[in-house]
Amino acid sequence: MSNSVPDPNEVVVHTGGCHCRRVRWRVEAPASVVAWVCNCSNCSVRGNTHFVVPASKFKLDGGPAGAAEEFITTYTFGTHTARHTFCKVCGITSFYYPRSNPDGVAVTVACVDPGTLTHVEYRKADGKNWEEWFERSQIGGFSKGKPEEAAAK
Repeated sequence: MSNSVPDPNEVVVHTGGCHCRRVRWRVEAPASVVAWVCNCSNCSVRGNTHFVVPASKFKLDGGPAGAAEEFITTYTFGTHTARHTFCKVCGITSFYYPRSNPDGVAVTVACVDPGTLTHVEYRKADGKNWEEWFERSQIGGFSKGKPEEAAAK
């Protein structure tokens, strides 16, 4: 008999996107993820909670209105390293390119379509004290393709 709930360690394809569905994507990640609740000035205002994946595991899809890229715009601030993407139509940040993981993509948990995430472990990210937090957090390992190793550290 098959189990319809994915194994938490199994890598699955999650789909998701913005509110108006013009920005759509798919990402390969475990069914169980570690999500970061950040207190930086941007994430805290937006209420963005995200998990990090290697950029190679993330792919934009065409939405119902065409290519997703045409509906995306980017905001940067501070060091201008993080690229905060959002939909030009509905304003939702369903993913962005984080400062902590320049080789990765941060996927907004609330923007993942239902059915593939079996568990989310929430961790605090101290974006207000980013440099000190980054060294302790081990978040850099989450975009290296082995999130279970980064989670164990």
